[in-house]
Amino acid sequence: MARSPFTPSFWRSPLRGPWLTSVLGVVLLGGITLLFVTGLLSYAAYNPDLSPVNDKTPDKGILGFYLFSWPTDPHWLYRLTQGVHVTLGLTLIPVLLAKLWSVAPKLFTLPPARSLAHALERLSLLLLVGGALFEFVTGVLNVQLDYVFPGSFYPLHFYGAWVFFTAFVAHAVLKMPLALRNLRHLKEERTELVSPNPAEPTVSRRGALWFVGGGSLLLFLTTAGRSFDGALRETALLTPHGGAEPASGPGGFQINKTAAYAGIDPAETGEEAWRLVVTGRDGRTVRLSRAELLQLPSHSASLPIACVEGWSTSDQEWRGVRLRDLAALVGYGDAAPDVFVESLQRHGAFRRAALRANQVADPRSLLALFVNGEELTPDHGHPARIIVPAAPGVLNTKWVARLTFGDL
Repeated sequence: MARSPFTPSFWRSPLRGPWLTSVLGVVLLGGITLLFVTGLLSYAAYNPDLSPVNDKTPDKGILGFYLFSWPTDPHWLYRLTQGVHVTLGLTLIPVLLAKLWSVAPKLFTLPPARSLAHALERLSLLLLVGGALFEFVTGVLNVQLDYVFPGSFYPLHFYGAWVFFTAFVAHAVLKMPLALRNLRHLKEERTELVSPNPAEPTVSRRGALWFVGGGSLLLFLTTAGRSFDGALRETALLTPHGGAEPASGPGGFQINKTAAYAGIDPAETGEEAWRLVVTGRDGRTVRLSRAELLQLPSHSASLPIACVEGWSTSDQEWRGVRLRDLAALVGYGDAAPDVFVESLQRHGAFRRAALRANQVADPRSLLALFVNGEELTPDHGHPARIIVPAAPGVLNTKWVARLTFGDL
């Protein structure tokens, strides 16, 4: 019996072959393409070309060619795109692992390069496999809030996605005609994927596909619920923010960071100490206590919070002062400007953030003081927080200390 993976007879599974590999490849072609598109949309939602504080990949160059002003309608847009991105990524894991298993013999083919064309194909395969593993592993770790990888998740995942998807497209262009031919033919061609000394089969290839599909379905059913409301959330057993709501009452919905984690001192958020500093045109500045904010016109908006990890809340009823009304206090009329938001938070990537003029102008964009009929809790951003339709959760800054309106 061959003991080396570099020997063709080492690989004895009778399931391997062009047909199985082609079926898995076609599934991944559609799934990974949608995964890449929704990932780009997630990146665009941060408005990274608005302000350096929003841009976690400052050296992106032409890779930011598609960026646009992220809209505020529909208000559930980011909840949808990021929920699809994360849930689909988790659901595709069994398919990806099965695909890698199905082509394992090719990774150990000798000699490493028979020609220049073969060498280029092997190089693209290395980038494809390495990129796929890197993207899926970092994505899963981010979803689980386990930041054990070196460096920031944002640039690692962003640049890794471009490397992976470039290799993926090149591989798809080269292999898709062959894959379609394999799917049409009932009789399988003999290739290096077919074992020269196969073992007795214990399951059919279609049975193996059912097994892979069942694994994907199980992951879908145990993760997708955290992007939905009500009882469905309790089915999300494998991810943070799944299961029942963390607490009861108006402020009982999910959060990522507590006030204690963010270093918020209760003394500085009290009525006597806290003031909101609003700066605008020509340096005009006002300082407002919470009591003074309560004297301004109050408005309500039903909006969710959706985060990059794929979880979201249902629509919560927020009440506070419109951002565009605060801009009017410091010299801006109908044409609302951009705004730079600063938090009392002591550490963290998004303790400062920028919002575009279209987000400020939306009547549902609030400096929220209440949620679901009661004052914000400390963990939900008391004494005041930003809430904007369709924006990623980290742009809905909590514990707001300063708003600076103007072109950014």
